[in-house]
Amino acid sequence: MHETNILTLALRLAKEAGDLIASQRKSLSLSYKNGSELVTQADVAADELITAAIRRNYPDHQILSEELNPDELAKAGQQEHLWIVDPIDGTVNFAHGHPQVAVSIAYYHNGEARVGVVHNPFIDETFHAQSGKGARLNDLPIHCSEKTDLARSIIATGFPYEIDNLPLLMKRLEQVLAHCADIRRLGSAALDICWVACGRLDGYYESVKPWDFAAAQLIAREAGASFGHIQTLSEETNPELCGDNILIAAPPLFSPLQALLRKAEP
Repeated sequence: MHETNILTLALRLAKEAGDLIASQRKSLSLSYKNGSELVTQADVAADELITAAIRRNYPDHQILSEELNPDELAKAGQQEHLWIVDPIDGTVNFAHGHPQVAVSIAYYHNGEARVGVVHNPFIDETFHAQSGKGARLNDLPIHCSEKTDLARSIIATGFPYEIDNLPLLMKRLEQVLAHCADIRRLGSAALDICWVACGRLDGYYESVKPWDFAAAQLIAREAGASFGHIQTLSEETNPELCGDNILIAAPPLFSPLQALLRKAEP
């Protein structure tokens, strides 16, 4: 199977879904899943558009998507061909008219990310990467920051819908604010990570779902960033699918930032 064809499809679908959600933002209907997580009709419509097209082109592939196929999460990594889709990353931003919103599409082969696309229709930026071929923003090559001093670095993070460990989140924030230049909270994990990839941010940490970071982590790694987790993972855990406490940073900052965040652990 030619991954270039998969990339071409993913780029087209991300832009079509982006056009769709942009057109629907003027007349939103809002609902909540699990009592707190915002969903719009545009999330579902974009998911349907992407999922239907993947199934037409690759009927034997599996799809893990936030709105239509979240149950595939339990089997993620076991499939030979797996697409991981977030139709709108940054739904709260989307519903409030903020520009930090993205469509995220990743293709994994045997548990490894091979293609990643993150498209922001509101500022017309498309990040993409193919494994081993570098990362691009609007088809121009990108590279992560070369920052070496944590004290001069800008670090991004985010917070879950249901905050069940506020003391830990606050301790981590305190460490970052005390030892780094500043912190950002943009509201889209996929774009946070892509901004690390292109050097707008120096590092990022958060706990997220695979559809939030699957495409972006490949883009960041292909742009030269270091990718891992705050804690050491067990050997049987696939790091490319584990969204708990992910950490992405310019290579010289990764270990110092990891050590800084570990200081907040109880």
